[in-house]
Amino acid sequence: GHRGANQPVKDLLTNKDYITSQNHGYAVEEESIDKDKITVTHINLNDGTVEGIMHKFLPVFSVQYHPEACPGPRDSTDIFDKFMDIVMVYKRRSYFAEV
Repeated sequence: GHRGANQPVKDLLTNKDYITSQNHGYAVEEESIDKDKITVTHINLNDGTVEGIMHKFLPVFSVQYHPEACPGPRDSTDIFDKFMDIVMVYKRRSYFAEV
């Protein structure tokens, strides 16, 4: 796991690097991931551990660090934008209208 600030993370989809704050004692082992369903999206640049994943077919993704919304660093605002895009797409679908 990782504790504290200044943990470098690479977004493999955009090729951007972020400096993150983290507080987790466990990490996903990359070899345990079903690559037919899940894509690794972020890695820790210090030790190569998985920091983010995304489902290939479902609107599900996660990161294992603190993507500060505000105040503070705004490096990871694209994560919140991505989340809102998914919400808006699925809000328009009729089977979610009743939820």
